[in-house]
Amino acid sequence: MSVRNLKDGSKKPWLCECYPQGRNGKRVRKRFATKGEANAYENFVMREVDDKPWMGGKADRRSLLDMIDLWQERHGQSLANAKQTYNRLMVICNGLGDPFYSKLTANMFTEYRSKRIAGEVADLNGKKTAVSFSTCNHEQAIFNSMISELQSMGEWKGENPLANVRQFKLHETEMDFLSIDEIQSLIAAAENHSHPDLHKFIKLCLATGGRFREVARLTGSQINSYDAFHNNGDAIKKHTVTFTQTKGKKNRTVPIGKEEFELIYTGDHGPLFSISYATVQRFIAAQVPRLNRQAAHVLRHTYASYFMMNRGNIITLQRILGHSDIKLTMRYSHLSPDHLEEAVNKSPIAMLRNKNGD
Repeated sequence: MSVRNLKDGSKKPWLCECYPQGRNGKRVRKRFATKGEANAYENFVMREVDDKPWMGGKADRRSLLDMIDLWQERHGQSLANAKQTYNRLMVICNGLGDPFYSKLTANMFTEYRSKRIAGEVADLNGKKTAVSFSTCNHEQAIFNSMISELQSMGEWKGENPLANVRQFKLHETEMDFLSIDEIQSLIAAAENHSHPDLHKFIKLCLATGGRFREVARLTGSQINSYDAFHNNGDAIKKHTVTFTQTKGKKNRTVPIGKEEFELIYTGDHGPLFSISYATVQRFIAAQVPRLNRQAAHVLRHTYASYFMMNRGNIITLQRILGHSDIKLTMRYSHLSPDHLEEAVNKSPIAMLRNKNGD
């Protein structure tokens, strides 16, 4: 104990003994008449070290929330999904109890993760809901990225406590996409919907593979039409949309058909759509009940799936979707009719057929 009663009969029996610069630093000892004075002196000495960092030994008492706010101010706000990312970090912080960042351990995080999966951690609305292993992996990736960025800034002292924490291994899931009949029914229902932008929005998503936010943010200035010329000199009209403020931070231009161009082109440079994610989400979920809560994202999956089923080039698809990593695009490769075709004609059974003249 740093403050104790020596019980030696003196007028100042209370001893304050502390090490403001750590156990290996200088020891401070002083006697007082009362315990209150001894405690007050201890607090004074410890604060003095905090206020004079050049004296050495200052403990970094910033909380995890302090570090999250620092990261948000210096880096996080520049991300495409800045608000959503910050909110995820806040859920983690609250779930961990906002400890001193320097006290955070791998064990604390894995314990939090277990509680998150069990539905024992509240979201920012106070609601406790069990989450999937995939969600936990996503949160861990965000948290780990934040720590690494703070280390690069020189703000996070010491090791990354998540460095050796492995993510959950997950089975690949089959991505839902709409059948032709479902697409036709969806568009027909959208055309009869009271929201004037709904059918236009859905058609453009299916025509470009754009993410919801990319399409929702489109303005008239991002829709273009121009003349292209064949080698024989004949001109043909080309139409494109250019997505900006994308997830990958890079603009990308995707060709569209004449019908889609005429459907959305207004002649001015203002916003093309006034529609919310919730509106599209609820509409698709109502029309196609088999879909999960990622219903709005199924439009992008549908575009990519049919692109590959129609023997599209995987590299071209990567560019259209704006994937920075080809591994993300490869999720659709199995839909190509030519995918692993050699598995059929190079097998030993195929050799037997050839030998027997079948």
